[in-house]
Amino acid sequence: MKIIYSIGLVFALLLFGSMQAKEPVKQTFTPMELAHISAKTQGLFVSGNKLEIHLDALSEKDYCFPLAGAKVISDYGGVGNRKRHSGVDLKTRANDTIRCAFNGIVRMSKPYYAYGNVVVVRHSSGLETVYSHNSKNLVHSGDTVHVGQPIALTGRTGRATTEHLHFETRINGEHFNPHIIFSMKNHTLRKECVCCTKSAQGIIVKPILSK
Repeated sequence: MKIIYSIGLVFALLLFGSMQAKEPVKQTFTPMELAHISAKTQGLFVSGNKLEIHLDALSEKDYCFPLAGAKVISDYGGVGNRKRHSGVDLKTRANDTIRCAFNGIVRMSKPYYAYGNVVVVRHSSGLETVYSHNSKNLVHSGDTVHVGQPIALTGRTGRATTEHLHFETRINGEHFNPHIIFSMKNHTLRKECVCCTKSAQGIIVKPILSK
């Protein structure tokens, strides 16, 4: 049985107006989507194998770096036994405020294996942002959230050796390099059009470079 979170048209326009995509994102979450971080977004590639995320259309008020003043303590990918690191680890201090990167709807908010307390937010473009190891989640599944809104506090729940934010970006359940979305050095949005291509090997995410 599906658990359905519905929002009115007016709220949908307010919520998603700032992030443009060619395809609508489903606003009902299946049990799989509520249970697992890597769940696919139903219907995301229904009209083709490509979609674009227009970061280049966003203004300064349309995004927020999730952890102000943070430094990277473990990068995406990595080497050796960290080569499969699925996100970027950002550190400031314990119980610091984690803020929502873009407008969206909370798909998951709960303890999840090695992630500890995790929040997953789905955005209108199909992009999902993941915030984990939180000491406390401040939002619940189905909540409408806005850019810059406090959604959690930094912690070391799950498999973590220090208090920090493990931040991921995902499309259709698959993680990709968060550096494509944010400059981790300057804490600014990379204002480019990002192309997501569905292939037999998975989702390929690349910025479309301006000529």
